[in-house]
Amino acid sequence: MSKRKTKYICQECGYESPKWMGKCPGCNQWNKMVEEIEHTGRGRRGAFAHSYDDSSVLSKATPITSIETVSEPRIQTELIELNRVLGGGVVKGSLILIGGDPGIGKSTLLLQVSAQLAKKGQSVLYISGEESLKQTKLRADRLKVSSDTLLVYSETNLEEINRTIEKMNPNCVIVDSIQTVFHPDVTSAPGSVSQVRECTAELMRIAKTKGIAIFIVGHVTKEGSIAGPRLLEHMVDTVLYFEGERHHTYRILRTVKNRFGSTNEIGIFEMKELGLEEVANPSEIFLEERSEGASGSTVVASMEGTRPVLVEIQALISPTSFGNPRRMATGIDHNRVSLLMAVLEKRVGLLLQNQDAYLKVAGGVKLDEPAIDLAIAVCIASSFRDKPTKPSDCIIGEVGLTGEVRRVSRIEQRVNEAAKLGFERVILPMNNLGGWRGPKGIELIGVSSISEALQVTLEG
Repeated sequence: MSKRKTKYICQECGYESPKWMGKCPGCNQWNKMVEEIEHTGRGRRGAFAHSYDDSSVLSKATPITSIETVSEPRIQTELIELNRVLGGGVVKGSLILIGGDPGIGKSTLLLQVSAQLAKKGQSVLYISGEESLKQTKLRADRLKVSSDTLLVYSETNLEEINRTIEKMNPNCVIVDSIQTVFHPDVTSAPGSVSQVRECTAELMRIAKTKGIAIFIVGHVTKEGSIAGPRLLEHMVDTVLYFEGERHHTYRILRTVKNRFGSTNEIGIFEMKELGLEEVANPSEIFLEERSEGASGSTVVASMEGTRPVLVEIQALISPTSFGNPRRMATGIDHNRVSLLMAVLEKRVGLLLQNQDAYLKVAGGVKLDEPAIDLAIAVCIASSFRDKPTKPSDCIIGEVGLTGEVRRVSRIEQRVNEAAKLGFERVILPMNNLGGWRGPKGIELIGVSSISEALQVTLEG
């Protein structure tokens, strides 16, 4: 009898090693190497051995001009926000991964979507690996979910799940969660790197060969990334992150990867007693509690995918009592804040090297595009000089290291969103003014440098 070969796999990044190591060379994490049995290529029944071709014959190379494609209509849910985040609806045969913090509402969202698809005549199989049938029914009763075509199945064995899908042939399958499902031929524990990789590959094969839309729920680590190997996000068609503060009712569904639509789309939801409800106009929500006459507050029109969203940026600049001033930012990269403070000090003459800076994006939104630079700079200068900006101003622009204000994309959509919410002035880059006219009732002011912007917003 031959000796079984073993290998050590990092449970964080999937790095493989023939011997145990305390520190993983791939992700530099300690005590993450776990021993697993190494399978031979002949005896292994891993999911990667399957082909996406459902025919019994071997596939062959085909000229791309001879391949016929049929555009199938997408499956529409009743949540318009979810349809837009997915790129226009659920694509048949797609594998969609949803990640988020514990208790954020992933299972609630998917149970609501299951009921909506079932009402439209779609057969839905909801596979729960974390809850029993009675526990799932209790949550469904709370959400007023009831349909004869919505079937609930409590199972974690992937082979049993595969047999049930073969027998039922549903239109949509939801797996909650991928970390609880295990493949019997893989010796490692459920949730390990090998199990997650093999189970996801098998579900991908089922989705592609049978044309079934499959949603899988993924746990996240304490750093906020989806648990398991990074390969998991590369294998699936769409990756969605469900974000939000647990102490707030608003939730943000963000697209990180989408093979069938735009990335960086967001959908805004509000958690209520009967489940999640979509927010049609998020700009109003983010600006409804804005205080007038307070320094250190500006409004910026940021693009989230194809949607312009108006959000409030707040800054608090105060003298420091330590040798090194603090730079703290919520919803903005703190390195961007440090860069803009250096530009203000060098190009405008604001003495900020002995000031603590605290910045926040109201509403829990995360902004990462360059068009918010000018609003951040005006916000910092407003708090430092203790001069409020006009509440009817919206500020858009990218700031360079020499203090110039640079052109931004999709300026028409940003200005139209500001006009729709009643803003009277938009401060924008001078190079964005040419070739178009803004909507009636709003004044467009072009600036070419950060000094001009501060003169218009704080002194004009």
